Formats: sequence, C-alpha cells, structure tokens
Amino acid sequence: MDKDDKRCYQFFLKPTQTYHRQYEAMRAFFVEKRRVQEIAQQFGYQESSLRSMICRFRAEVENNAPNPFLFNPNSDGLQSRLTRPRPKRLKSLTGER
Repeated sequence: MDKDDKRCYQFFLKPTQTYHRQYEAMRAFFVEKRRVQEIAQQFGYQESSLRSMICRFRAEVENNAPNPFLFNPNSDGLQSRLTRPRPKRLKSLTGER
C-alpha cells in the first residue's frame, strides 16, 4: 500500500460517521458474507444491535425503501447543501444570475 493512501485505507476500515459505519457493516454482512460477531467487533456494535440492523435493512429493501447511507438527510449535511444558495462565483461559472 502506498503510504499516502493510509488515511484512505483507514477511512474504509474504521469509519467514524454513523451512516458510513452502518453501510460498511451491511456491506460486510451481505457482500463479503462475514460473520456477525466479527463485523460487530470491527465496527463497535453489540451483536444484538447489528442483528437488529440487518433485520431492519432487509425489511427496508423488501419494501423498496432502503435507508440512505453515508448521510443523514435531516442533519445539517446533504439537505442544507441542497437548499443552500450557490456562491456567487459558482453562479457566474454556470451562467446563473
């Protein structure tokens, strides 16, 4: 591994954001077929909590309403970025007035 990529590597193995941890835990279970005990230990979940999360995720997928990972639409994250006015410099670059 390139030494410059160490932080990027850690970003995936030790996520700090809640939704990112959930995404990585679900991916480890469903895609990598890893054991619940191992995943729970890696991402800091109790096994019972992780099993509940897996159950909820399955139900959401079955209902075509999976939880959006990596952001919380009700926080000051994506929602505020979507509704915030564009900076003047960006407007001039895109031709907006």
